[in-house]
Amino acid sequence: MDVYEAVDSRRAVRAFSDEPVPKDVLERVLAAASRAPSSGNLQPWRVYVVTGEPLAELKGRATARALAGDPGDEREYPMYPAELTSPHVDRFAVAAAQRYKALGIERDDPDRPMKIAALNSGAFGAPVVLFCCLDRTMGPGQWGDAGMYLQTVMLLLRAEGLHSCPQVMWTMYHKTVGRTVGADDGLVLFCGVSVGFEKAGAPRLRTGRADLTETVSFIGM
Repeated sequence: MDVYEAVDSRRAVRAFSDEPVPKDVLERVLAAASRAPSSGNLQPWRVYVVTGEPLAELKGRATARALAGDPGDEREYPMYPAELTSPHVDRFAVAAAQRYKALGIERDDPDRPMKIAALNSGAFGAPVVLFCCLDRTMGPGQWGDAGMYLQTVMLLLRAEGLHSCPQVMWTMYHKTVGRTVGADDGLVLFCGVSVGFEKAGAPRLRTGRADLTETVSFIGM
């Protein structure tokens, strides 16, 4: 699979099979991803790979909180700006409606927030979740580095025939995650990334992207 194919086929999969992911594949992906760029070569990420019984217990605790209507732990960083404006809020609304309709959750369903939270906390059935943390002393530049690193991980997963779904949702339960992985208080949870093989027959959703003219300006060409 070449780079263009990996980029084009990467999408946030929200239905995974229970087929296990070989450890050697994950090691190969994460070792290769360490070549992702980072300013000053700080390599600021700290990744915890959780699977098996520890992941099952974590999913259970997070799902129980979600179904109980627990709003989650105090946020350590905002998922989105407090006031999204156009065109960003428009893109968000369209994508959210498409995403959860494909999962059988209609927009006017009164239990929609709880159902969405429960699906997310179950990692959409993924047998592996990578939790990416950063030291609290790191700044915006290092958070950007972590994003480039995770994109590299997700593209390499595609090269291995695997899919993924990045989930900032896990930050709602960062204390529960921290206890599970043994992360110390000096780390802040950036996000989780669910990993696995796509479930056969699951509805496939591919959200649209803005036209190139909306996001890119060519100067001097």
